[in-house]
Amino acid sequence: MTGPFSAKVSGHQAIRQRLLDRIQGGRIRGSLLFTGPEGIGKRRVALELAQREICLRRCAFGQCEGCRLLEGEDLPFELPNLLRIVPEGKAGVIRIDQVREGLDSNGQPRFSRGVIEWAALAPALGCHRWVLVEEAHRLNESSGNILLKTLEEPPEGTHFILVTHRPEALLQTIRSRCERISFAPLAPPEAWEVAQRHGWQEADRERWSALGEGSLRLLGEAEYRRAEAQLEAWLDLLAGKPYSQTAGILLPEKDAVLAQGEQLRQPLELLLRILADLARLQAGEPPVLLPWRADLAALAAVPRDLKSPQEAVLEALRHLPRNLSPDPLLREVALSLT
Repeated sequence: MTGPFSAKVSGHQAIRQRLLDRIQGGRIRGSLLFTGPEGIGKRRVALELAQREICLRRCAFGQCEGCRLLEGEDLPFELPNLLRIVPEGKAGVIRIDQVREGLDSNGQPRFSRGVIEWAALAPALGCHRWVLVEEAHRLNESSGNILLKTLEEPPEGTHFILVTHRPEALLQTIRSRCERISFAPLAPPEAWEVAQRHGWQEADRERWSALGEGSLRLLGEAEYRRAEAQLEAWLDLLAGKPYSQTAGILLPEKDAVLAQGEQLRQPLELLLRILADLARLQAGEPPVLLPWRADLAALAAVPRDLKSPQEAVLEALRHLPRNLSPDPLLREVALSLT
């Protein structure tokens, strides 16, 4: 059975239809793992499942009072059919007391019950109960272990959706208990349609689309400008400019909510994209970062070892969970570029 879908959720039509068909046919699994690149709408698709059930028209178009509960940025943590678990605190982790007791990072009640107790309640008539674990890779070992038994055998009518762009960071025992549903990046027209709704102009399209790579994580201008400046800082370092003159934008912002390790992930992944484009140009292929083609072509014209910096970046990414000092880590990566 097909159903209308809200235009406010972009892309992933086949997955959304498959999930809807399973729900309507009573074949939806108890624990699902949504994976795919960051910022492509996995969380929004998960929320749509709950929104459709509280929608007075059962369509999740966002035009009724039920839908409006799940519209906007300031979403509730608890609804009759939805419980959201999100990372909290400076470290940005999901702690055991969030799962067991429903407390926030300050020890105050975030919702009325712990996750397991909430999941065991009978769902409202005609509804499922959804437990949405956002950025599930931030479950620490204790909070992950306490969920294991419930993930393996959720109460009837209750479904867990774990959303992550880093499934490898989840406990293997959690991954094995969930059905994995893989999301691909949005097609460029789909991503740009969302960007336009957020005020981006046609003049920005080429650079925004290339840098976003099918993701919506750069919808905010500040986030986009920072990523753009980080990419250009790496180009400068590859061109031979001193680290002391170029690396400031690569370092974490001290007052940011996001942990330092997570802030470092973006510039390191940008460098991997640059190195991949240099390899493409050396092989006679066009780069993915087309708006920066002239700079990349100049760098690719100079014989250089690409394997060593790639290995240095991958090693740095592996060490991020250890919260190493950012400056020495970036300096070591920068040295591999020379």
